[in-house]
Amino acid sequence: MNLESPKTNVEKSAEYIFNALTDIKNFEKLMPENIAKFEVIDENCFEFGLKGMPEIKLVKKEVTPNSKVVLGAASSKLPFTLTAKIDAVSENSTDVQLFFEGEFNAMMAMMVKGPISKFIETLSSNMNKL
Repeated sequence: MNLESPKTNVEKSAEYIFNALTDIKNFEKLMPENIAKFEVIDENCFEFGLKGMPEIKLVKKEVTPNSKVVLGAASSKLPFTLTAKIDAVSENSTDVQLFFEGEFNAMMAMMVKGPISKFIETLSSNMNKL
């Protein structure tokens, strides 16, 4: 299952956005209002829970300076990645787009598609809070 958020333009440099997204604790600022839990495990891992959803642990998997940050599920039960693609538009303007890729069976994909789409759209629209 592949999902993508709309592109969000942020009035910050690509370097600023990249540094903000590689600092795990900043993801708390991006979370939706219905967050029930957010806990930083270490500099590469955090766990969060939304009301009515299971808790999810994300680990920093890959970083490409000023252009990409990839987070992945810490559990192999539900393998997925969340990729932030960072594109500099100008010195102080950056487009950010999130891509979700997960391997789910058809039933699970049907159940989680709506909530995950809404979740990545919220993360994307909150980029201006960084």
